[in-house]
Amino acid sequence: MCYFHSLNPLGGPMPEGRLLASSPCLAGEIAPNGFDPLAVDPEQARDVARWRRAERVRLRVARDALSVADRQAVGVALSAHLRHLLAQQFSGAAGLTLSAYWPIKGEPDLRDLMADLHGRGVTLALPVVAVKAAPLVFRRWMPGMAMVRGDWNIPVPPPDAEPLTPDIALAPLVGWDRVGFRLGYGGGYFDRTLAALSPRPFTIGIGLQSARLATIFPQPHDIALDVILTEAGVQFHREGP
Repeated sequence: MCYFHSLNPLGGPMPEGRLLASSPCLAGEIAPNGFDPLAVDPEQARDVARWRRAERVRLRVARDALSVADRQAVGVALSAHLRHLLAQQFSGAAGLTLSAYWPIKGEPDLRDLMADLHGRGVTLALPVVAVKAAPLVFRRWMPGMAMVRGDWNIPVPPPDAEPLTPDIALAPLVGWDRVGFRLGYGGGYFDRTLAALSPRPFTIGIGLQSARLATIFPQPHDIALDVILTEAGVQFHREGP
């Protein structure tokens, strides 16, 4: 838990106006004026990592607390916004390959939309961890296909499914900020994959409006997304190429 106190560890009260943060909050000590997103200072990186771990726990607890009805409403709203975005940006995306995701851990469920897009001529793929700590691979997915258990026990297309390279990639968000950075689960797979793909797919982060953060304290390896989409609509859209 993130908390603040005014007790001087050397004894007595802290100077007026000075608070100490608990260790998960140390990133707050360097934001915004002292934070350098391009820095490689080990102490700063450790502070950011601790803060991110605490925020993942907080945001996932809040997401898990949503009722079934609220989850369904979020999925319906997000599906409508995503369908509209694809229509505007890609004329519906027919003939293109879209990498989606199989929902886990309370993530928004877009599987009905995935099936609908498949029926409209969009090629669907799902990401697969084929090698630990390596970029993801993508296998073709179709409604009703037999799935196998992959990393984290997530259902994925079988090894003989067609390998694909996505034109558009959806990324589930644990948290997000107003300049397009995502807070994921901490494995680094998505950023590692984007860095390896050329050309890079158009990336759309899918998350909850309540998961907005002032910043994720981006590090040199973090790659901003092209769009952040929540149940409230588009929250970020990158301008230009």
